This record gives sequence, structure tokens and C-alpha cells, in this order.
Amino acid sequence: MYQPEDGKPLSNQPPSATTTGFPVSVNNNTSAAYSGATTSMYAPPSATITGFPVNFNSSTSTAYSGATTTDYAPPPSKPLVEWSTNLCNCCSNVEICCLTFWCPCITFGRVAEIIDKGSTSCGYSGTLYTLISLVLGCCCLYSCCYRSKMREQYGLKGNDCTDCMIHCCCETCALCQEYRELHNRGFNMVIGWHRNVEQQTRGIAMSTTAPAVVSGMYR
Repeated sequence: MYQPEDGKPLSNQPPSATTTGFPVSVNNNTSAAYSGATTSMYAPPSATITGFPVNFNSSTSTAYSGATTTDYAPPPSKPLVEWSTNLCNCCSNVEICCLTFWCPCITFGRVAEIIDKGSTSCGYSGTLYTLISLVLGCCCLYSCCYRSKMREQYGLKGNDCTDCMIHCCCETCALCQEYRELHNRGFNMVIGWHRNVEQQTRGIAMSTTAPAVVSGMYR
């Protein structure tokens, strides 16, 4: 029961929100419950205020991400270069021309060892080349694959179709051109891949070693 004010009759009704200044909730038993805090839906700060992009999930939780994604263009590919010698310049190295004409397996074995970087030997590749030539009669299909690998390693002009046509039409000229190309790039084709690597490593070590300086004067 509430106390009367200025002679007003007693009343079981609780004071209204206008009188108290607080929201009033009434249950089924006509009991009044007072709450000193007002409830409202929380609105998270916008991207304009915070300066960061804001993402909202289903639980109205905020997630801030300060990173932005940027697409970068791939680096440009290196331009292809010409072969150091032409296909028909077989007479520029008569020794290799004669060797390839009579024993193409040796020329191919040396070329294959350098291209494979020593994973296959000259004897193995040359023997396989001879067996394919004797059994199937189409060793050019095997040797043209190494021409394609060589182009990819050194950025030489050409394509797979021309590689196959060159080896099918003129196997000897193709092997001579590949042999000369590797020779012009500094490889000693006779000693093989591993000996070439040893010579290059020894040359770099000698160039980086400073000469000894002798102090004092001698008579």
C-alpha cells in the first residue's frame, strides 16, 4: 500500500513512469518492478568513425580487420634468345660433324648428360639412343625431347612442334647444333657434367682467393 499524498485515497497501483522517471514493468500479480537502467540495442561503431572496416556476424559481434588485399601482377617473362649457331652450320666444327654422322649416339649422350645435369651418364643415354634406333627406328622422337628441355633451360627460341620436325627431318644437323650451343656456353662436352662443375667451382675459388703479400725487402 502506498501512502496517500494530499488527501488522495490509497491505491494498489504503482506509480507511473511519468511520476518516477523510470520504466515500470508489471507482472501478473500486479507487483511492480523498478529498473534503474534502460535497455537498448547496441549499435557498433561504423567504419567512418573508427577508420577500420567492420564485419558483423550473426551474434552481432564486431570484428576489425586492418589489412587490405592487393593483387600484384606476375613478373614479366624473360625474352627468348636466338641460337648461337644456325641449324645448317655443321661445317663450322668438322670434327663434331663427322662424329655425329658416324656415331650419333656419342653426340647425343654428351648432350643429354649436360642437359640432365649429371643425373644420366653419357654411356647410359647413348646406349638407350642406340637401342631405340635399332628396335623402333624412331630415335628422333627421343632426342627431340632433349631439345625441348634445352630450350626451356636456356630460354632459346622455338616450340615443341619445330623441335620434333627438326629432329625428324635432319637428326644429324639438330644434334650438331645442340652440341655447338652447349660448347659455346662454356661446357667441355668431352669431360661430362661433373667435371665441368668441378672446374667451375675451382675457378671461382681461385678468383675469390687474394694473393699472398710478402712483407719486407730481400737482397
